[in-house]
Amino acid sequence: MALDKARAGLALVAQDTDAVVLGSDTEVVLGDRVYGKPVDAADAAAMLASLAGRTHRVMTAVALVAHGRERVQLVSSEVTFAAMSAAQIAGYVASGEPMGKAGGYAIQGGAERFISHLAGSYSGVMGLPLQQTGELLREFGAGADDSMDKGE
Repeated sequence: MALDKARAGLALVAQDTDAVVLGSDTEVVLGDRVYGKPVDAADAAAMLASLAGRTHRVMTAVALVAHGRERVQLVSSEVTFAAMSAAQIAGYVASGEPMGKAGGYAIQGGAERFISHLAGSYSGVMGLPLQQTGELLREFGAGADDSMDKGE
């Protein structure tokens, strides 16, 4: 999906031969189940109830494309939710934040209070792993000035 998004973006600027386009996509995975974005509040509540008290994976793919070049990197993180009461889940769902979010939550928002452990990339769980994205951009010659990386 990330590669499809980046390719679609490149097609929009096809006349710009120097264009470099980034796409990303995030999925939440628990066992064999892949959680997309909830279709409604009840779906969001069901997702959160199934994640509560358990560890799941968040997988974010980042794709960078340019004319004649494509590169994709997958970043996987493990997130553990504390046990959550039905009232906590209902309150969080009522905030509206779960809608439009893979797995029905945003780590950078109100759901952070339910996360007891994170192993991996915080920004990857948010939807764009910054360290890996920076590496891809540098590979394509589109990265930011590296002076901060060198302590300058």
